[in-house]
Amino acid sequence: LAGTMAVATVNLRAVTSWVGIARLCAVVLSCTAFSLVASTRDFVTTYGTWCMFTWCFCFIVTLLVLVLELLELYPKLPLSWDDFTSAFSMLAALMVFTTSVVYPSTFIGSPCSSNCAQKAVATTASCLCFLAYALEVGLTRAKPGDISSFLSTVPGLLKVFEVYVACLIFSLLDTKNLEAGLQWCVAVYCICFIITFLIIIFTIGRCLSYIPCPLEKMLVGYNALALVMYITATILWPFYNFKDQTRPNPCGSQCPWNKNLGVTFLTIFNLIAYLVDLIYSTRMVFIRAP
Repeated sequence: LAGTMAVATVNLRAVTSWVGIARLCAVVLSCTAFSLVASTRDFVTTYGTWCMFTWCFCFIVTLLVLVLELLELYPKLPLSWDDFTSAFSMLAALMVFTTSVVYPSTFIGSPCSSNCAQKAVATTASCLCFLAYALEVGLTRAKPGDISSFLSTVPGLLKVFEVYVACLIFSLLDTKNLEAGLQWCVAVYCICFIITFLIIIFTIGRCLSYIPCPLEKMLVGYNALALVMYITATILWPFYNFKDQTRPNPCGSQCPWNKNLGVTFLTIFNLIAYLVDLIYSTRMVFIRAP
């Protein structure tokens, strides 16, 4: 009949499937974590602000994803929904994992001085929230041979990991009065971060098809170049920072020596990530299953 009102479509599977249940758990647990920490009023530091931002950001985006899938509104968005949700779940898992380590190590002393119960429960909720996001990543990861959603494949998930680790490296860098070798290392971190981040954005925005070249082979070439660049950074960064230097005593969380050590380990993590990325990408492009 003319003038009949449109009826909203509700997809209950968005909250009853295993992925939906994992997202609901993440919403509840992230809300629990930031609510308990907010009640203690003990988070007004750089690390505390980061933890609160992580829980609030993950809560808001996951709730938005649930609503859009429940009402089946996501097809109207000008983006690749599967790539977006895969990238976000991986990012959220990494962020919440970092927060689950940083918060108790920073705000729960030994012995604990105040609001111990709230802080302990918030830490537990954060750890369980990480498990919920990790479960979502596992459930939505592409099966072998399925490349319909690039960011749900192992190379795609590694792209998110590489960008996140680069952000952690930037948070520890002190770029004042760097020698030429260390300046090259910073250039490596910046170049690889920018290119990898653009790959993620172009994938979610469905823009990769406009690139006038064999995209898959180009990604393999980029991974090989990034791997070589990170090998040089893995050698040069500790060589210039720890040559003829010992760890000062005392050396707290803001100690340059500790920060440089953290950058060293994070550089190694990204080196391994780019190596695995190159191996998987090469298999996907050149060794196709029949």
